Amino acid sequence: MTPAKRLLDILCALGLMILLAVPFSALLLWLLWREGRPVFHVSERMRAPGQPFRLWKLRTMRPAPPGADSGVSGGDKADRITPTGRFLRRSRLDEVPQLWNVLKGDMSFVGPRPPLRQYVERFPELYARVLRSRPGITGLASLHFHRHEEWWLARCRTPEETDAVYARVCVPRKARLDLIYQRRRNLCLDIALMLQTAAKVLPGRRRRP
Repeated sequence: MTPAKRLLDILCALGLMILLAVPFSALLLWLLWREGRPVFHVSERMRAPGQPFRLWKLRTMRPAPPGADSGVSGGDKADRITPTGRFLRRSRLDEVPQLWNVLKGDMSFVGPRPPLRQYVERFPELYARVLRSRPGITGLASLHFHRHEEWWLARCRTPEETDAVYARVCVPRKARLDLIYQRRRNLCLDIALMLQTAAKVLPGRRRRP
């Protein structure tokens, strides 16, 4: 990561934290009243091979028994997503706590989505290349493959099927886009991807027919 990219991350993270302090605090209180504890969901992700970190999100699912919440989310977990959680995911408000991860340096604003350890260990050569870029909140793959990924995984009915589809379909396609970003990355591209992400999640955005 270049010093300029890191400076952009710090300035944007601090700016958004200040801007969102009051509305996000109100959201936390509302979630605490409506959903109860825990409000946050913390899970292990990989910053690079052999370098795990704790990723922060707002909780969008009903808590699962210990050991039953591993792997990516597919149709097998759909019945655990709360109505509030669906709104948080659709608006990407569940990812606001990742500003803390950006400020700490675990993540950048733009980069590949941070993977689970099991996939980094299953595809070590692929992720050794992909994770040369700092993981990000958004990125080329997030913008252009996320809906396809949701469609594929929503059809899965068991954890085993979800894992197989994610490994066979999603991992290589996302990695291809992440590596395109890696070859072309610069501050202008980062800013463009951040603005595209904001345009997708801001309320009132007009949808194409």
